[in-house]
Amino acid sequence: MNVQVWTYIFVGLTFALYLSIAWWSRVRDTKGFYVAGRGVPAAANGMATAADWMSAASFISMAGLISTMGFAGGVYLMGWTGGFVLLSLLLAPYLRKFGHYTVPDFVGDRYDSRFARIIAVLCALFVSFTYVAGQMRGVGVVFSRFLEVDVTVGVVIGMVIVFIYATLGGMKGITWTQVAQYWVLITAFLIPAIAISIKLTGNPMPQAGLGSDLANQSVSLLSKLDGLNRELGFGPYTEPFVGRWDKVNVFFVALALMVGTAGLPHVIVRFYTVKTPRSARWSGFWALFFIAGLYLTAPAVAGFARYYMLESLNGTTREELPQWFNSWETTGLVLWYDNGDGKIHYSGDDRNEIFRAGTLSPAELSTLARDHQLWLDSGHSSGADARPILKAHGLSGPDRDIIVLATPEMAELSNWIIAFVAAGGLAAALSTASGLLLVISSSVAHDLYYKVLNPSASEQKRLLIGRATIGVAVIVAGLFGIYPPAFVGQVVAFAFGLAAASFFPVIVLGIFWKRVSMIPAIAGMLGGIGLTGFYIVGVVFFGMEKWTLGLTANGIDPQGIGTVGMFLNFLITIVLTPFFPAPDQRIQDLVDKVREPEGWSPAVDIDSGPEH
Repeated sequence: MNVQVWTYIFVGLTFALYLSIAWWSRVRDTKGFYVAGRGVPAAANGMATAADWMSAASFISMAGLISTMGFAGGVYLMGWTGGFVLLSLLLAPYLRKFGHYTVPDFVGDRYDSRFARIIAVLCALFVSFTYVAGQMRGVGVVFSRFLEVDVTVGVVIGMVIVFIYATLGGMKGITWTQVAQYWVLITAFLIPAIAISIKLTGNPMPQAGLGSDLANQSVSLLSKLDGLNRELGFGPYTEPFVGRWDKVNVFFVALALMVGTAGLPHVIVRFYTVKTPRSARWSGFWALFFIAGLYLTAPAVAGFARYYMLESLNGTTREELPQWFNSWETTGLVLWYDNGDGKIHYSGDDRNEIFRAGTLSPAELSTLARDHQLWLDSGHSSGADARPILKAHGLSGPDRDIIVLATPEMAELSNWIIAFVAAGGLAAALSTASGLLLVISSSVAHDLYYKVLNPSASEQKRLLIGRATIGVAVIVAGLFGIYPPAFVGQVVAFAFGLAAASFFPVIVLGIFWKRVSMIPAIAGMLGGIGLTGFYIVGVVFFGMEKWTLGLTANGIDPQGIGTVGMFLNFLITIVLTPFFPAPDQRIQDLVDKVREPEGWSPAVDIDSGPEH
C-alpha cells in the first residue's frame, strides 16, 4: 500500500480511538470539566502532561530547528526540559495545595482582586492563542502532505476532532485522550529514529548512533556533518555560539523557555487534576520520565535528517532529485528555483536555491523578499526569460517544520512508518491544542463569567458557557492554522516568552512572599507582558531594530525577550511592594497554609472572600 492509504488507516484508527475515549469519559459537572474531578493517578497525569506539553513544536519543529541550527538548537532542549524541573519542584505542589481550577483563579484569590483576575485572564488568553497558532499550523503541515488535501481542509478536520472530544469530556476526556496520544506520538517518533540509526550506523540506539561511525566508513556521523557544512559554506554543525546565537542569546532564550514552561497555564492546570500535592510532585517526575524518550532522541533525528539532506540534494539535477523532495515540493514548503544550470545548489553561499516558499512568479518572489527583508540577485541568470534568484539570509533551505516528517522518506523507510509518523505529528498537535482550548474556555467561562460577571450562575449554565467558548476558540485557532504568523517552533517560543514575562513572577512571589499585594502584582504583569509583546511584534512583524542592552552586538532575539520581560516584572513588583499596604491577614494566613510542609495536607479549597 502507498503512503496515503497507510495514512488514512492510521489517522482513521487514532481519531476513532480519541473520540471513543471522549465519549466514555464525558462529564456533566464543572469539576469534571475543568480538573477531571481531581482523581487522575500521578502516572497517568504524567503521560497526559507529557502529551500536552510535547506539542507540534516538540514533535515536528524542534528536531528541524536543531537540524538547521546545529549546536545552537540545543537551547530548546535545555530550556523546555529545565522548565519542567523548575515547575515540578518550585510551583506544582503549592498550586495543587491551593486547590482551585486555573492560574487566574490563583492570581485573583491570592491577590484578593477581581481586577488582578481579569488581567490574568487576558494574559492567559494572549499566551494560549499564541501557542495554539503553532499547533494548528502543525496540523495543516501534516494534512497537506500526507492526505494530499488543501491546508484549509486539513485544519478544519483537526478543528472538528478537537471540538468534539474537548467539549464532550472537558479535562477528564482530554486527560485520557492525551494518555492515548502520548503512546501514539512517542512510538511514531522512536520507530523511525531507531530504524534510521541502524541503517546509517548499525547502532540501534539513536542517541549512540549520532556519535557513531557511519556504516562502512571510518568517520563519525558528526565529523561528516561538520565537513559537509564547511564544504557547502554553512557554519560547523557542532560549533557553539556562532552567528546570532552568541552566549547572551543562548542564555536569554534558554531562560525564557525554562521559566515560560513553569508559567504556562495549560501545563500548570494539569497539576490541579491529581488528588494531593504529593501526587502533583510525582506527576512532574512522571512527565519528565515520559518526555525524556522524545527529547533525548530529537538531536539524533536532527543529525540524521541533516546528513540525508546535504548528501541527497546538493549538485543534483531535476531528474536526480530524490522522491521525498518531489513529494514535499507539492506542499509549497520546499522549492527549487533553477538558476539556469539545471542543478541544485544547496549551500551557504550566494547560489543557494532551496527555499520554503512554494511555486512563485518573479513578482511574488520580489514580494516575499521585501516582506522578509531579503534581496534578489539575478547574477546567475541569463537570457530573455531570466528569473531572479532568492538569496535568503537565515531563511534558506526547506521549511524547518517538514524535517521530522520528511526524514523517514529521506531514509527510504517503509510506507507504513512514514504514515505512522504523520499520525504521531497529529497526536502531538491535537493533544496540546485541546489543553490550550480548555485553558481558554476556563479563563472565559470560569474566571471571567462565573467569578466576575455572574457568581450566581448555575452549574449547567457554566458548563454551557464553557463548551460554547471552546467552539469559538476552535474557530479562532483554525484561522491561525490557515494563516500562520510563523513556523511552529518560533510561534511556540513566543508563547513561552509571554508566559515567562507575565505569570512566572506573579506565581513565585505570590507563593513565597506574602507581603506582595494587588497593585504591585498587576503592575508587574502588565509591564512584563507589555514589553515582551511589544518587542516580539515590533521586531518580527514591523522590522524594528533589535535591542542590544549593551550585552550583545547581535541584538536580543525575540524568542529570548521574555527573559527581559520576566526581570522587569520582578523588578516592578519588588520595587512597588513597600509603597503599598500588605494583604490582609486572611491572605497572609492562606499563603502560610499553602507553604506548610507537614503531612502534605489535602487540597485547601479556600473561600476567596470579597473581591475588589
